[in-house]
Amino acid sequence: MTLSDDQLDRYARHIILKEIGGRGQMKLLGAHVAVIGAGGIGSPAIQYLAAAGIGQLTVIDDDVVALSNLQRQTIFATADIGRPKANVAAEAVARLTPDTQVTATARRIDAENAPELLAGVDVVLDGCDNFGTRLAVADACLALRIPLVSAAVGQFEGQLATYRGWEADKPCYRCFVGNDPDRPDISCADQGVLGALTGVMGSLAALEVVRAVTGLGEDSAGKLLLADLLRLSFRTLKLPKDPGCPACGAA
Repeated sequence: MTLSDDQLDRYARHIILKEIGGRGQMKLLGAHVAVIGAGGIGSPAIQYLAAAGIGQLTVIDDDVVALSNLQRQTIFATADIGRPKANVAAEAVARLTPDTQVTATARRIDAENAPELLAGVDVVLDGCDNFGTRLAVADACLALRIPLVSAAVGQFEGQLATYRGWEADKPCYRCFVGNDPDRPDISCADQGVLGALTGVMGSLAALEVVRAVTGLGEDSAGKLLLADLLRLSFRTLKLPKDPGCPACGAA
């Protein structure tokens, strides 16, 4: 695989970085990333992943665009209200770049279909707002040995982590949240959320995917990034592997 003249120009600001270079850019162009949820987190993440040159994106979201989404989900416009989010996101990527091929999957991912929907994917970015869905995605990523970048927001706070629980010293998602599929979901419709916060966390999640694909920087798996936008502060906590975790404890 070689870069065309147009690609050398398009990705010049990446290529000039010695930590990425032409080899790293080709890794991005050869990568397949699945984004779960095209909402507040997925919206900016999809845009930045496409702009970065991810060669193949699978966008999985069964929702349609609503007027209340537009306060934070910047990939959509007023004219898109009522349309499937996955399809609109695919159209937005097509306008942005010819280098990213998008598979729009307008259906809900669950424990039954996750292995099929995620087969062949290199990295999964989960920004959905449903705890049960997060567990199904995490379990599938663990079984398929796909790095999982998980981001979440609430009011003025965000969190981000990368999970590779099949590795002996790395936690899986269940090491962090436990095993409680009946845990009640608290949505931004109930509590509210600062619009720009979702942009921050979605962009950071896209950055984590780029790091996972290229090997850029220090490995962040096993760490949890916490953002507090009221204090404008960020801190990182260590996430230990739970030796008794039913999902990955034997790894």
